[in-house]
Amino acid sequence: MSSGAGSGCASIPSRKHRRSSRRSTGCWDTLATDSQALSALGRFQSLPLEIFHMVLKYLSVKDISMLSMVSKTLSQHLIHYISTSAGTRRLLLQDFHNLELPGRREGASVLEHYKSLGLLFKRCTLLLPTRDRLKYVHKVLSEVSCFKLSGCASPLHCLGLKCYGVLLQILTAGWDELECHRVFNFLWELSNLARKVQTVVSSRAGSARKLEMRIRLYCRRVLLNHWIHRSDSAFWLTRILKPWPIVNQARLLYIIFGPVSSLDGHVVWQKMTEGPTDETSLKGLAEAIKLLYGTEAREWTADDVISLVDELSVVPQEWLMENNARLLLLSGNNICFTFMASKAVNGRAVELARLMVFMTLVCEKDLYCMDWVVRMMQKVCRVFSTPWERNNFLQCLENAFAHLLMDMLQAVLAGGHDEEDNSFLNLFHLVNAQANFHKEILHLAMRSSPSTT
Repeated sequence: MSSGAGSGCASIPSRKHRRSSRRSTGCWDTLATDSQALSALGRFQSLPLEIFHMVLKYLSVKDISMLSMVSKTLSQHLIHYISTSAGTRRLLLQDFHNLELPGRREGASVLEHYKSLGLLFKRCTLLLPTRDRLKYVHKVLSEVSCFKLSGCASPLHCLGLKCYGVLLQILTAGWDELECHRVFNFLWELSNLARKVQTVVSSRAGSARKLEMRIRLYCRRVLLNHWIHRSDSAFWLTRILKPWPIVNQARLLYIIFGPVSSLDGHVVWQKMTEGPTDETSLKGLAEAIKLLYGTEAREWTADDVISLVDELSVVPQEWLMENNARLLLLSGNNICFTFMASKAVNGRAVELARLMVFMTLVCEKDLYCMDWVVRMMQKVCRVFSTPWERNNFLQCLENAFAHLLMDMLQAVLAGGHDEEDNSFLNLFHLVNAQANFHKEILHLAMRSSPSTT
């Protein structure tokens, strides 16, 4: 018994010593010698994969993205972790419809989470080719239905597409143009956008209202809204529009940036043809036009943009001239002048005169300075090559004022004068517009004429 006891006692320190040896030679031992160099996994080498995944639960997404930069091997382990069921449950938050977040801006926390997730994807796939990076990200995100063009039953009240767009913006930030082309083509094919856009631009306006709304939301929330630099926004908008002929470009531009119903989010196609509209309804279109006309959009010439604006004014039917004038004013001086100068060069003096009259009306209604219209008229007059053409335009301008005044007066006389009848108010604004316009011309004439004693 004594020998048995002795052997038993002798075996206990032996087992302790072996456990101590494992600790001393493992990656956790800070006293390891240089000959016992740490592996590419660093101190995680000694951990079973399951324990490693448990450790990741205690790290923020930003911390995990920093960890992915340590080594290629560790990055590969993280790529594997993200693809596991535990990783997707942890990382792919899907609380896209719960917008009531106490103490936070609406949807702010989930958007910030997907910004961090985009950075994680960017870092852990850094060494992969662009095509493989996109395939991997798609494989991980494919289970989230709200990231798909038609995947959510309530897209207007869903943050899914916004989160997807934020993630893609972070992922692709700093990529060169060729890589961004590949990203767009990948998304274009993945969402089958070509066929769906073809459907809405070739059908009768409003016949596919739900699809129009979904295309609008996908293009804006995923591809357009999250860019900081205008050059990036111009690149993605160009990718969306350029594959189509100009007629379809105008239709698609209206779908993406035109006015929508506040009730159901559907595109309001008759807004520009039924009556004068407000700046809010035209602001999105004006900003898109300025973006395409700017120096950031290298693939668009001035003629391209002017032709697009001209085509837009008949989508889906011819707009009221007042809405045309308001869009041009919102689009800025350069576009406005270029558009009007093109009409002057092409001998469309009557149409140009009517447009300028409606510009005075818009300036009067929207409280812009009337001297802007006078200065614009001066610039346009310089475009005409002969004095006869210039004098003919000025005569057309006065005739346009007279004809519009008569038309509005007839509308007042024929109207019922109820609360919804705006004909008298329109006549009032036009009379004031004409008076203020001519007052600015008289001031200009008096300043330029020599003083008399």
